[in-house]
Amino acid sequence: MKPAFQAQLVNDPFGDPALYIEFLFQRRAILFDLGDIHALSPRKLLRLTHIFVSHTHMDHFYGFDYLLRVCLGRAMTIHLYGPAGFIDHVGHRLGGYTWNLVENYSDELVFIAYQWDGGDKMQRARFCCRKGFVKETLKPVPVIDGLLLNEPGLQVKSAVLDHKIPCLAFLLEEPLHVNVWKNKLDEMGVPKGPWLQELKQAVFEGKADDFPIVARWCDQKGRHEKHFSLAQLKAKILNMAPGLKIGYVVDILYNEANLQVLERLLAGVDWLYIEASFSQEQAASAFEKYHLTAWQAGQIARRVGAKRMIPFHFSTRYKKEPERLYQEALLSFGGQTLGATGNESAARG
Repeated sequence: MKPAFQAQLVNDPFGDPALYIEFLFQRRAILFDLGDIHALSPRKLLRLTHIFVSHTHMDHFYGFDYLLRVCLGRAMTIHLYGPAGFIDHVGHRLGGYTWNLVENYSDELVFIAYQWDGGDKMQRARFCCRKGFVKETLKPVPVIDGLLLNEPGLQVKSAVLDHKIPCLAFLLEEPLHVNVWKNKLDEMGVPKGPWLQELKQAVFEGKADDFPIVARWCDQKGRHEKHFSLAQLKAKILNMAPGLKIGYVVDILYNEANLQVLERLLAGVDWLYIEASFSQEQAASAFEKYHLTAWQAGQIARRVGAKRMIPFHFSTRYKKEPERLYQEALLSFGGQTLGATGNESAARG
Protein backbone atom coordinates (compact mmCIF):
# COMPACT_ATOMS: atom_id res chain seq x y z
CA MET A 1 0.00 0.00 0.00
CA LYS A 2 1.14 3.57 -0.59
CA PRO A 3 2.69 5.22 2.47
CA ALA A 4 0.57 7.46 4.69
CA PHE A 5 3.66 9.08 6.14
CA GLN A 6 7.45 9.11 6.03
CA ALA A 7 9.72 8.63 9.02
CA GLN A 8 13.14 10.28 8.95
CA LEU A 9 15.87 10.59 11.57
CA VAL A 10 16.89 14.23 11.36
CA ASN A 11 20.56 13.56 12.16
CA ASP A 12 23.05 10.75 11.67
CA PRO A 13 23.18 8.13 14.46
CA PHE A 14 25.77 10.18 16.37
CA GLY A 15 23.73 13.40 16.27
CA ASP A 16 21.01 14.63 18.60
CA PRO A 17 17.85 12.51 18.65
CA ALA A 18 14.93 13.77 16.56
CA LEU A 19 12.54 11.68 14.46
CA TYR A 20 10.51 13.63 11.89
CA ILE A 21 7.22 12.08 10.74
CA GLU A 22 5.73 13.75 7.65
CA PHE A 23 2.14 13.04 6.61
CA LEU A 24 2.35 12.96 2.85
CA PHE A 25 -1.13 14.09 1.93
CA GLN A 26 -1.87 16.55 4.74
CA ARG A 27 1.05 19.02 4.69
CA ARG A 28 1.54 18.16 8.33
CA ALA A 29 4.30 16.67 10.46
CA ILE A 30 5.05 15.59 14.01
CA LEU A 31 8.37 15.22 15.78
CA PHE A 32 9.70 12.84 18.40
CA ASP A 33 12.34 14.66 20.47
CA LEU A 34 13.68 18.12 19.84
CA GLY A 35 17.46 17.84 19.65
CA ASP A 36 19.46 19.73 17.05
CA ILE A 37 16.99 20.28 14.17
CA HIS A 38 18.97 22.67 11.97
CA ALA A 39 19.03 19.99 9.25
CA LEU A 40 15.28 20.45 8.81
CA SER A 41 14.29 23.19 6.38
CA PRO A 42 11.97 25.97 7.59
CA ARG A 43 9.32 24.53 5.27
CA LYS A 44 9.43 21.25 7.15
CA LEU A 45 9.42 22.94 10.56
CA LEU A 46 6.39 25.01 9.63
CA ARG A 47 4.43 21.79 9.08
CA LEU A 48 4.83 20.69 12.67
CA THR A 49 1.66 20.46 14.75
CA HIS A 50 2.72 18.12 17.59
CA ILE A 51 6.10 17.45 19.22
CA PHE A 52 6.71 14.65 21.73
CA VAL A 53 9.77 15.13 23.96
CA SER A 54 11.11 12.13 25.88
CA HIS A 55 12.87 14.31 28.50
CA THR A 56 14.63 17.65 28.65
CA HIS A 57 18.31 16.73 28.70
CA MET A 58 20.00 19.17 26.32
CA ASP A 59 20.47 16.76 23.42
CA HIS A 60 16.71 16.08 23.39
CA PHE A 61 15.44 19.67 23.81
CA TYR A 62 18.18 21.94 22.43
CA GLY A 63 16.24 22.55 19.21
CA PHE A 64 13.38 24.39 20.89
CA ASP A 65 15.00 27.80 20.42
CA TYR A 66 15.57 27.23 16.71
CA LEU A 67 11.96 26.08 16.30
CA LEU A 68 10.82 29.24 18.09
CA ARG A 69 12.99 31.42 15.84
CA VAL A 70 11.60 29.89 12.64
CA CYS A 71 7.95 29.94 13.74
CA LEU A 72 7.87 33.35 15.43
CA GLY A 73 5.50 35.70 13.61
CA ARG A 74 3.55 32.82 12.04
CA ALA A 75 -0.05 31.89 12.72
CA MET A 76 0.60 28.49 14.26
CA THR A 77 -0.39 26.37 17.23
CA ILE A 78 2.17 23.76 18.25
CA HIS A 79 1.37 21.12 20.86
CA LEU A 80 4.35 20.03 22.98
CA TYR A 81 4.29 16.90 25.16
CA GLY A 82 6.79 15.86 27.82
CA PRO A 83 7.23 14.23 31.23
CA ALA A 84 6.58 15.66 34.70
CA GLY A 85 7.95 19.21 35.01
CA PHE A 86 7.84 19.82 31.26
CA ILE A 87 5.55 22.86 31.39
CA ASP A 88 8.02 24.75 33.56
CA HIS A 89 10.87 23.80 31.21
CA VAL A 90 8.96 25.27 28.25
CA GLY A 91 8.10 28.36 30.27
CA HIS A 92 11.71 28.91 31.33
CA ARG A 93 12.94 28.66 27.74
CA LEU A 94 10.39 31.22 26.59
CA GLY A 95 11.09 33.39 29.61
CA GLY A 96 14.73 33.76 28.60
CA TYR A 97 13.84 36.37 25.95
CA THR A 98 12.33 39.86 25.98
CA TRP A 99 8.87 40.12 24.36
CA ASN A 100 7.95 43.80 24.71
CA LEU A 101 6.95 44.31 21.03
CA VAL A 102 5.09 41.12 20.21
CA GLU A 103 1.63 42.55 20.94
CA ASN A 104 1.89 44.24 17.54
CA TYR A 105 2.37 41.00 15.60
CA SER A 106 -0.45 40.32 13.15
CA ASP A 107 -0.14 36.53 13.46
CA GLU A 108 -0.22 34.60 16.69
CA LEU A 109 2.19 31.77 17.54
CA VAL A 110 0.83 29.59 20.33
CA PHE A 111 2.48 26.76 22.23
CA ILE A 112 0.34 24.41 24.26
CA ALA A 113 2.52 22.38 26.61
CA TYR A 114 1.38 19.12 28.17
CA GLN A 115 3.11 17.15 30.91
CA TRP A 116 2.29 13.58 31.86
CA ASP A 117 3.53 11.62 34.86
CA GLY A 118 1.98 8.28 33.93
CA GLY A 119 -1.32 8.95 35.71
CA ASP A 120 -4.87 9.44 34.51
CA LYS A 121 -4.57 13.19 33.84
CA MET A 122 -2.31 15.39 31.76
CA GLN A 123 -1.53 18.94 32.91
CA ARG A 124 -1.67 21.72 30.31
CA ALA A 125 -0.59 25.33 29.85
CA ARG A 126 -0.79 27.78 26.97
CA PHE A 127 1.88 30.28 25.92
CA CYS A 128 0.70 32.95 23.43
CA CYS A 129 3.13 35.16 21.55
CA ARG A 130 1.06 38.37 21.68
CA LYS A 131 0.79 37.98 25.47
CA GLY A 132 4.56 37.74 25.83
CA PHE A 133 4.39 33.96 26.23
CA VAL A 134 3.12 34.31 29.80
CA LYS A 135 1.92 30.94 31.08
CA GLU A 136 -1.85 30.40 31.13
CA THR A 137 -2.79 27.28 33.04
CA LEU A 138 -5.47 25.19 31.31
CA LYS A 139 -7.79 22.51 32.62
CA PRO A 140 -6.12 19.07 32.75
CA VAL A 141 -7.23 16.47 30.22
CA PRO A 142 -7.87 12.78 30.98
CA VAL A 143 -5.41 10.11 29.83
CA ILE A 144 -6.51 6.51 29.38
CA ASP A 145 -3.94 3.74 28.88
CA GLY A 146 -1.21 6.26 28.04
CA LEU A 147 -3.08 7.70 25.05
CA LEU A 148 -1.75 11.25 24.67
CA LEU A 149 -3.10 12.06 21.20
CA ASN A 150 -6.21 10.50 19.71
CA GLU A 151 -7.32 11.66 16.27
CA PRO A 152 -9.14 9.88 13.47
CA GLY A 153 -6.41 7.93 11.73
CA LEU A 154 -3.68 8.75 14.27
CA GLN A 155 -2.86 7.86 17.86
CA VAL A 156 0.21 8.49 19.99
CA LYS A 157 0.59 6.45 23.17
CA SER A 158 3.29 6.79 25.80
CA ALA A 159 4.82 5.15 28.85
CA VAL A 160 7.10 6.43 31.60
CA LEU A 161 10.54 4.79 31.85
CA ASP A 162 13.53 5.09 34.15
CA HIS A 163 16.50 7.23 33.03
CA LYS A 164 17.23 8.22 36.63
CA ILE A 165 14.55 10.78 35.80
CA PRO A 166 11.19 10.09 34.14
CA CYS A 167 11.67 9.53 30.40
CA LEU A 168 8.85 8.93 27.94
CA ALA A 169 8.76 6.28 25.23
CA PHE A 170 6.24 6.70 22.41
CA LEU A 171 4.17 4.63 20.03
CA LEU A 172 2.66 6.20 16.91
CA GLU A 173 -0.19 4.09 15.62
CA GLU A 174 -2.30 4.35 12.52
CA PRO A 175 -5.45 2.48 13.67
CA LEU A 176 -6.49 1.75 10.10
CA HIS A 177 -4.65 2.25 6.83
CA VAL A 178 -6.96 3.36 4.02
CA ASN A 179 -5.71 3.40 0.43
CA VAL A 180 -7.58 4.35 -2.77
CA TRP A 181 -7.38 2.10 -5.83
CA LYS A 182 -6.54 4.64 -8.55
CA ASN A 183 -7.50 2.31 -11.43
CA LYS A 184 -10.94 1.68 -9.94
CA LEU A 185 -11.42 5.39 -9.40
CA ASP A 186 -10.66 5.91 -13.11
CA GLU A 187 -13.22 3.26 -14.02
CA MET A 188 -15.85 5.27 -12.15
CA GLY A 189 -14.94 8.38 -14.13
CA VAL A 190 -14.20 10.40 -11.02
CA PRO A 191 -10.87 12.24 -10.52
CA LYS A 192 -8.86 12.50 -7.32
CA GLY A 193 -9.37 15.55 -5.15
CA PRO A 194 -9.95 16.88 -1.62
CA TRP A 195 -13.12 14.80 -1.41
CA LEU A 196 -10.97 11.66 -0.98
CA GLN A 197 -9.60 13.04 2.29
CA GLU A 198 -13.20 13.57 3.43
CA LEU A 199 -13.91 9.97 2.46
CA LYS A 200 -10.97 8.67 4.50
CA GLN A 201 -12.01 10.84 7.43
CA ALA A 202 -15.48 9.29 7.36
CA VAL A 203 -13.92 5.81 7.48
CA PHE A 204 -11.62 6.76 10.38
CA GLU A 205 -14.57 8.20 12.31
CA GLY A 206 -16.63 5.04 11.79
CA LYS A 207 -19.50 6.69 9.95
CA ALA A 208 -22.49 4.53 9.01
CA ASP A 209 -22.54 2.82 5.61
CA ASP A 210 -25.31 5.16 4.39
CA PHE A 211 -23.23 8.25 5.20
CA PRO A 212 -23.27 10.50 2.07
CA ILE A 213 -20.03 11.31 0.24
CA VAL A 214 -19.99 13.91 -2.54
CA ALA A 215 -17.19 13.90 -5.11
CA ARG A 216 -16.70 17.42 -6.48
CA TRP A 217 -14.29 18.54 -9.18
CA CYS A 218 -13.82 21.07 -11.97
CA ASP A 219 -12.58 20.68 -15.53
CA GLN A 220 -12.85 22.53 -18.85
CA LYS A 221 -16.53 21.62 -19.04
CA GLY A 222 -17.35 23.21 -15.71
CA ARG A 223 -18.15 22.01 -12.20
CA HIS A 224 -19.21 18.44 -11.49
CA GLU A 225 -20.35 16.34 -8.57
CA LYS A 226 -21.37 12.76 -7.97
CA HIS A 227 -23.12 11.38 -4.91
CA PHE A 228 -22.23 8.08 -3.24
CA SER A 229 -22.84 6.27 -0.01
CA LEU A 230 -19.87 5.35 2.14
CA ALA A 231 -20.68 1.66 1.61
CA GLN A 232 -20.49 2.04 -2.20
CA LEU A 233 -17.04 3.60 -2.06
CA LYS A 234 -15.73 1.11 0.49
CA ALA A 235 -16.71 -1.71 -1.83
CA LYS A 236 -15.46 -0.11 -5.06
CA ILE A 237 -12.32 1.93 -4.48
CA LEU A 238 -10.95 1.44 -0.95
CA ASN A 239 -8.34 -1.00 0.28
CA MET A 240 -8.18 -1.17 4.09
CA ALA A 241 -5.59 -2.87 6.27
CA PRO A 242 -4.35 -2.70 9.87
CA GLY A 243 -2.38 0.48 10.41
CA LEU A 244 1.35 0.91 10.91
CA LYS A 245 2.96 1.13 14.37
CA ILE A 246 6.19 3.08 14.95
CA GLY A 247 7.95 2.97 18.32
CA TYR A 248 10.48 5.46 19.70
CA VAL A 249 12.70 4.59 22.68
CA VAL A 250 15.69 6.55 24.01
CA ASP A 251 17.75 6.92 27.17
CA ILE A 252 16.61 4.13 29.47
CA LEU A 253 18.14 1.75 31.97
CA TYR A 254 18.16 -1.89 30.89
CA ASN A 255 16.22 -3.53 33.70
CA GLU A 256 13.19 -5.77 33.99
CA ALA A 257 10.84 -2.99 35.09
CA ASN A 258 11.57 -0.93 31.96
CA LEU A 259 11.37 -4.00 29.74
CA GLN A 260 7.92 -4.93 31.02
CA VAL A 261 6.67 -1.39 30.39
CA LEU A 262 8.02 -1.46 26.83
CA GLU A 263 6.53 -4.88 26.20
CA ARG A 264 3.07 -3.55 27.03
CA LEU A 265 3.48 -0.36 25.00
CA LEU A 266 5.21 -1.72 21.89
CA ALA A 267 3.87 -5.26 21.42
CA GLY A 268 3.92 -6.10 17.69
CA VAL A 269 5.42 -2.75 16.64
CA ASP A 270 6.31 -2.54 12.95
CA TRP A 271 9.26 -0.14 13.15
CA LEU A 272 11.22 0.43 16.35
CA TYR A 273 13.58 3.41 16.56
CA ILE A 274 15.74 2.69 19.59
CA GLU A 275 18.93 4.04 21.09
CA ALA A 276 22.03 1.84 20.97
CA SER A 277 24.59 4.03 22.66
CA PHE A 278 27.31 1.53 23.61
CA SER A 279 28.76 -1.79 22.61
CA GLN A 280 28.10 -4.71 24.93
CA GLU A 281 31.72 -4.52 26.09
CA GLN A 282 30.76 -1.21 27.70
CA ALA A 283 27.65 -2.57 29.43
CA ALA A 284 28.90 -1.29 32.79
CA SER A 285 29.21 2.25 31.41
CA ALA A 286 25.77 1.96 29.83
CA PHE A 287 24.30 0.87 33.17
CA GLU A 288 26.02 3.72 34.99
CA LYS A 289 24.71 6.28 32.47
CA TYR A 290 21.21 4.74 32.23
CA HIS A 291 21.60 4.02 28.51
CA LEU A 292 21.31 0.92 26.32
CA THR A 293 23.95 -1.12 24.56
CA ALA A 294 23.35 -2.20 20.97
CA TRP A 295 22.91 -5.78 22.15
CA GLN A 296 20.31 -4.67 24.71
CA ALA A 297 18.48 -2.68 22.05
CA GLY A 298 18.27 -5.82 19.94
CA GLN A 299 16.96 -7.82 22.87
CA ILE A 300 14.22 -5.25 23.45
CA ALA A 301 13.25 -5.30 19.77
CA ARG A 302 13.07 -9.10 19.90
CA ARG A 303 11.06 -9.10 23.13
CA VAL A 304 8.38 -6.67 21.88
CA GLY A 305 8.11 -8.51 18.55
CA ALA A 306 9.32 -5.65 16.36
CA LYS A 307 9.35 -6.30 12.63
CA ARG A 308 12.17 -3.83 11.98
CA MET A 309 14.65 -2.08 14.26
CA ILE A 310 16.45 1.19 13.55
CA PRO A 311 19.27 1.70 16.09
CA PHE A 312 20.55 5.26 16.62
CA HIS A 313 21.82 7.71 19.30
CA PHE A 314 25.31 6.18 19.23
CA SER A 315 28.05 7.36 21.55
CA THR A 316 30.66 9.40 19.66
CA ARG A 317 33.37 7.01 20.91
CA TYR A 318 32.23 4.73 18.03
CA LYS A 319 32.45 7.47 15.40
CA LYS A 320 35.05 5.51 13.42
CA GLU A 321 33.23 2.17 13.69
CA PRO A 322 29.45 2.65 13.57
CA GLU A 323 29.03 -0.74 11.90
CA ARG A 324 30.13 -2.33 15.15
CA LEU A 325 26.95 -1.14 16.85
CA TYR A 326 24.74 -1.97 13.87
CA GLN A 327 26.12 -5.51 13.77
CA GLU A 328 25.75 -6.05 17.51
CA ALA A 329 22.15 -4.87 17.36
CA LEU A 330 21.44 -7.06 14.33
CA LEU A 331 22.94 -10.19 15.86
CA SER A 332 21.01 -9.65 19.07
CA PHE A 333 17.72 -8.88 17.32
CA GLY A 334 17.92 -11.59 14.68
CA GLY A 335 15.58 -9.65 12.42
CA GLN A 336 15.75 -6.74 9.99
CA THR A 337 17.55 -3.53 10.88
CA LEU A 338 17.82 -0.28 8.95
CA GLY A 339 21.03 1.67 9.31
CA ALA A 340 22.17 5.16 8.45
CA THR A 341 19.36 7.73 8.71
CA GLY A 342 16.41 5.38 8.76
CA ASN A 343 14.87 7.65 6.12
CA GLU A 344 12.23 5.35 4.70
CA SER A 345 8.62 5.51 3.72
CA ALA A 346 6.55 4.04 6.49
CA ALA A 347 4.24 1.73 4.65
CA ARG A 348 2.75 -1.73 4.77
CA GLY A 349 3.44 -4.31 2.13
